[in-house]
Amino acid sequence: MNDTLMTDESRLRREHHKGHYDRETVYRILDENPFCHLAFVQQGQPVVIPTMQWRVGDMVYWHGSSKSRIAHGSDSAKVCLTASRIDGLVLARSAFEHTVNFESVVVIGEAQRFEDTAQKTALLESFFDHLFPGRWDALRAMTASELKATAVMGLPLHSASAKIRRGPPNEPEEDRATPVWGGVLPIAMQFGKPLPDEFNQMPEPGYLARLRTKP
Repeated sequence: MNDTLMTDESRLRREHHKGHYDRETVYRILDENPFCHLAFVQQGQPVVIPTMQWRVGDMVYWHGSSKSRIAHGSDSAKVCLTASRIDGLVLARSAFEHTVNFESVVVIGEAQRFEDTAQKTALLESFFDHLFPGRWDALRAMTASELKATAVMGLPLHSASAKIRRGPPNEPEEDRATPVWGGVLPIAMQFGKPLPDEFNQMPEPGYLARLRTKP
């Protein structure tokens, strides 16, 4: 297996120093950021759909309604999946040098659709296991009609890139004397206290407590 995910399609055209093509970095960002956007061309029109992704080995997966645009794919089967996280607003002393601290991954390739019932069930279980370890076994089993109504798609991780920006403003030395505040306003996402619905009769499960205390 090739250790680098760089291809001509995934190679960064600008700011090469922010690019990473090793599997460890790409996989970590995908695993930590399940919300993503999926881009493709359908019936000659560009489409970008927000969805959830999860990774198993060297594949990244997503799911949706079997009647949705996601399930019907693109005109050429080529798709682009992007997962990202913003970590801070970077305030410089000129408008031009303002930016953000972030991590992102772009994956490009041909999507695959999985139709086998057992395989779809196993993939959906892996999705739940990634988000809420142990929850799948406690749920009411999916029905045949529910599985039929759910499309599961995947993309081999052959062509991908990560892009990372961290740190304070990177501005010309002469700008630093300008009497304007400069620095970083951090942004953090965290889990709040779970809010049980009106029908709940169970204590808070351990996996939610672990998510809330996860560093």
